[in-house]
Formats: sequence, C-alpha cells, structure tokens
Amino acid sequence: MAGIQKENVQEEKENAGRAAARLVTDGEIVGLGTGSTAYFAIVALGERVREGLKITGIPTSVHTADLARTVGIPLTTLDEHPELDITLDGADEVGPNLNLIKGGGGALLREKIIASASKKMVVVADSGKIVAVLGKFPLPVEIIDFARAVVEKKIAALGATTQLRITSDGKPFVTDEGHHILDCSFGSIPDPPTLARELSNMPGVVEHGLFIGLAKLALVGRGDSVEEVCD
Repeated sequence: MAGIQKENVQEEKENAGRAAARLVTDGEIVGLGTGSTAYFAIVALGERVREGLKITGIPTSVHTADLARTVGIPLTTLDEHPELDITLDGADEVGPNLNLIKGGGGALLREKIIASASKKMVVVADSGKIVAVLGKFPLPVEIIDFARAVVEKKIAALGATTQLRITSDGKPFVTDEGHHILDCSFGSIPDPPTLARELSNMPGVVEHGLFIGLAKLALVGRGDSVEEVCD
C-alpha cells in the first residue's frame, strides 16, 4: 500500500511540474527551482527547449544548474538579468494565501532571491503539501555558524525546538553560500508574516524559509489532474 501511495505522489509531482513548464513562453527569463517537484518542471522545460522553445534559466542551486545543463536549458545570471519573467519552484508546505515553507533542500536563500526578482512565482506541489496551517514541517533557518547559540536561544523563546541540519556523514550541512541551517519545529505557525519579521530581525539569521506574498499561483497535483490555486 505504501508503495502505491508513493507512486501516486510521484505522479502528482510530475503532473504539476509538466503543467508549470507549459506556462513558460518564448523569450522568457525563467527561475529554476530546487527540489523533487521542481525537478519535473525543469525536465519538462528541457523537452520544450529541444522542441524549439527559446528561454534562458537562472538556477537556485548548484544542483539545479547541473540538471538544467543536462537537459539543455541555457543559463544566465542575475548580474545579466536582475528581473525574471517567471519562476517555477516547489515547496515543503503551501498554506493559506499561498504562504509557503521552503528550504527542505537547503536552497532557501537563493530561492527567495530568485522569487523576489520574478514577475511571477509559480509553486508546483503534490496534494500532500497543502496545509491549513503552516508549521508541521520544520522551518529551515539559514544562519551564520558564529551566531548559532544566540539564534537558537532566540528561536527557542518563540516556542520552537531547533536542530542543526546534519549530512549523512555526520557533518553540518553547508549551503551553496557557505552557511548552516537550523530546522525549527514550531508545530504550527498561526501568523506567518509576524514570525517572518521576527526571524528576519535576528542578527545572525541570513534567511528563513517562510515565503510570504511571493507566490502568485500554485499548481497542485491531485491524482491524475492538476488544480490551480491563486493567491
């Protein structure tokens, strides 16, 4: 039974990713997200590029850049194109008003920069990512390691437990920008905008995984169909 469920989730991710790729039009600068659902959008975009679509991508991680090159998507940088037409990216949770938790893949800093520079951010997700209240998924907070103890204390005062993200070989996870990540378990986040401001104001916090007011559209795989959710 669990295997069937997992297959359904993969189908929903692929359907959502392919639907998102169809939104991209000729000549656009496209933000390329990171994660298991964004993967399907990038692969589908690569197929369209091979069929003649002319686009240029800006990746949100080293891993995504490698994938984009593999599928044949030409890449550029924010230095060359500081404004993007559209970004396709996944999420760990999608809550009311299209507020998001992102960063499970560790790329939240670049993902937020790219999203904020885009005219339109489209979220791709399977149905299991839709929640009534954000917070069951631990909120990633990217930090400067020097400030870890201070930040942990301040986040604990907000009611969360924190855990330094560790790799499979027992070492601290290091982001593409050279920082560490605290995974913060709040249980529920009833007021995401307020928490986002509190975290942003903490010295030592580089960025957090609350994406507030950035997504314009979510494409959610549900079985063999895709549902559109607008902000």
